[in-house]
Amino acid sequence: MDKILLFIRSTIFNLLFYGVTLFFCVLLLPLTFLPRRQMMGAVWIFVRSVHLIEKYVMGLDFEVRGRENLPQDKCFIVASKHESPYETFKLHIILNDPAIILKQELLRIPLWGRFLAKSDPIAIDRKKGLKSLKQIVDGAQRMKEQGRPIVIFPQGTRVYIHETPADKPYKPGVAQIHEATGLPIIPLALNTGVFWPRRSWIKHPGKVVFEFLPAVPDDLDSKGIMKDLEFRLEEKSAALAREAQDKLI
Repeated sequence: MDKILLFIRSTIFNLLFYGVTLFFCVLLLPLTFLPRRQMMGAVWIFVRSVHLIEKYVMGLDFEVRGRENLPQDKCFIVASKHESPYETFKLHIILNDPAIILKQELLRIPLWGRFLAKSDPIAIDRKKGLKSLKQIVDGAQRMKEQGRPIVIFPQGTRVYIHETPADKPYKPGVAQIHEATGLPIIPLALNTGVFWPRRSWIKHPGKVVFEFLPAVPDDLDSKGIMKDLEFRLEEKSAALAREAQDKLI
């Protein structure tokens, strides 16, 4: 696509995206005083609205593969790559009321932080070291009781598609949640960074792929869990990135 046209489309999208986000944050603020379930209905409308803007303004859509790997009868942990803001919106469409593990600072964002807090995530203070791990485990136990899927980004932050685990290592929190709760770990590979790179004004049209992989084997120890998870997530996400780049409009 012509670079000038891509810049224009990205600019129109960004202005609409931030405008719609501000509109919903102000308009729906009173809903934060309602029970969480009712408020989350409004959040679902918001993320669907964002998806429509992406699809019809940016030409950006998504597909989901590997749904058969998601447990149907119990709570589970989704260990996901994190390359873009894109997946943080789509997780609320793809999964049923997910509880996302996120840094506590996000709850302090004006307006938006109120909605995040009301969604009942697992918020952690990363400065507390081992105490933050206890926050994760306690939160995961609480979500298990609620029957909500838990989403964790094992690298702890968004990464560029060219960055490797040597640049952004995988953290052992996901293995410790598994040991504490007994919940299965489902890896989620994706290629969002090809289309919506972190800290980039330019977004690319095309089709994002989210792919749920088979669960990490239950008989592995913590090191084995992390080794299996890292290998498969990196391998599949790299393959999805190559697939997307070959088809990039």
